[in-house]
Formats: sequence, C-alpha cells, structure tokens
Amino acid sequence: MESKFNAVVTQIIQVSPSMKIFRIAPDGWELPDFVSGQFTALALPASASRVADSTPDPEEFEPDKMIKRVYSIASSSKSKQFIEFYISLVRSGALTPRLFNLEIGDRIELGKKMVGMFTLEQVPEDHNIVLIATGTGVAPYVSMLRSNILGGGTRKIAVIHGAANSWDLGYSSELMLLESLSDRFTYLPTIIDVENEPAAWNGDKRFVQDMWAAGVIDNAWGIKPMPDNTHVFLCGNPKMVESMFELLAKDGFKEHKRKQAGEIHIESWG
Repeated sequence: MESKFNAVVTQIIQVSPSMKIFRIAPDGWELPDFVSGQFTALALPASASRVADSTPDPEEFEPDKMIKRVYSIASSSKSKQFIEFYISLVRSGALTPRLFNLEIGDRIELGKKMVGMFTLEQVPEDHNIVLIATGTGVAPYVSMLRSNILGGGTRKIAVIHGAANSWDLGYSSELMLLESLSDRFTYLPTIIDVENEPAAWNGDKRFVQDMWAAGVIDNAWGIKPMPDNTHVFLCGNPKMVESMFELLAKDGFKEHKRKQAGEIHIESWG
C-alpha cells in the first residue's frame, strides 16, 4: 500500500471463513481519546485487490477513489497502541473484500475521529446492563468490557450473542473467561445452524429475542430486567433489533435518544 496511508495492519486473526479481527496501528500520530461503543472509519483505494472468493465490484470505481466504511471499535478505550475491529466479509461489498485481502504490514487509512452515542455514558451506575448482539455486533461490547465496565459496585452485566455457527461467536473464549472470573457477568451464546456443527453443540439454539422472551436474564440474575433497573443495548441484525425493541416496549422500555432519555440503546447502522 502507498506510504500516504496513516496506519498499518499489525495483526489479523481469522475467526471463521468470513470473519476476521484486525488490529490497526497509527503510524506517526497518536490515537485520540474515544469512548467504548463508538466507531471510526477504515478506507482503501479502489485499486486495492479483492479477496479471491468475492464477487466483482458492485459498481465501477476510479482506481484512486478511496472506499470508506465505518466499523465499531473492539479494543479498550485505554489502548493507545492500536484500534481493533471485528469485521464480517460481504463478498459483494466494496470494502470488506479488499480488507480481507490485506496482510500484516500493509498500510491503510484509519479515521482520526471516533464518534457515536452507543456508549454507557447515560447509564446510571446502579442499573444493570444487557448487551445483545448478533454476528460482529458484539465488537462494541468487547470494548466496553475491556475498558473495565464491571469495575466496582454491584451492577450485573450480561451478553447475549447470536450467530449462525459456533465458529462465528467471536471473542467467545474471552467472554467465557470473564464469566468465570466475575459472578456479576453472564455470557449467553446461541447458534441457529446446529446441523452444521462438527461436534455436538450443547448450548442454546434459539434466536436471541426468543431467549429474552423465555426469561434467560430473569433466570440468570434472579430478578426481572425492567426500565427502573436495567438498560439494554442492541447491535446487529436489523430483524433482531426490531423484534427486541417490540419485546422491550411491552415492558415499558423506551429508546434512548439525544433529546430523550431511555433504556434501549440501538446501534442503528450496525
């Protein structure tokens, strides 16, 4: 990649055939402060090659056109060495086929501004938190947890993470370890394509919204999550987000907006 790009790929972890974790380090500049849950941009030129098993570009680009997309940050807000991203390959997309063709040492453009309201800043310290995701939507939650969201106090935190297969449950080892270390943290993974598993899957097989409706959090915590004691974050498949919103609304939860406080936090572009 050309030297004009301001960052370098320092680590790539293949989570599954269609999911990778990228660590991108700034080159010659310092990462700005950010809040866990925010996102920033990555960009590559149209001249960058696409990964072999992708489809052709959805449109014709000029070779020097920069293709830019935003991704949630997975690394701790305390880290100044790199930014980590958990990205899913969209074979017909414009940028991810190029990202998936990168190697360690390749250069890339990294956004210098981290933005977004999908953060914990408006959650009262005495409220519990449920973080619900599908696929790579778990990334902002990993950042929150790595930034010491548990801290002190008595707040309970749960992650409900849905994926097609067990190998798509990125960060599962890290989340299972955290669960073993803290009696205030609960990790609830689920997969739906059980027939494709190479070994028996003994975990949950329901959609995350069905898990919620069945009371998995009530059972894990011993209390029912309600607007006066819990905030809920939603990130991932739009159908999941819509279904969860409807379920939460029945219990009186409201969406948190810039000019209206609420208990449902949605990553609308995820």
